[in-house]
Amino acid sequence: MSTGLTTRIETDADGMAWIQGTNTKVIEVVLDRLAHGWSPEEIHFQHPHLSMAQVHAALAYYYENQERLDQQISQDLDAVDQMSREAAPSALRSKLDRLRHTR
Repeated sequence: MSTGLTTRIETDADGMAWIQGTNTKVIEVVLDRLAHGWSPEEIHFQHPHLSMAQVHAALAYYYENQERLDQQISQDLDAVDQMSREAAPSALRSKLDRLRHTR
């Protein structure tokens, strides 16, 4: 009897890695691990639609491609920072700033 291991990870035309059969990106699982320090068990608890095998596959994919994915995370964070700097202040933010300065 032979057994096989399925990868559980697929990449789209843009090179984005997804957990097979879900709408969850590998990078989302990785960010949970990096930002919150969550264990695979906690990631599974927070994302019950993912199996433990899928969580581990996503983390394994990350560690096999860490340099590239870390670069993607950094670029994404830089893009968000840039959009934040360029965005006009929201009405709520302006109101909160005025309230803070009137005290």
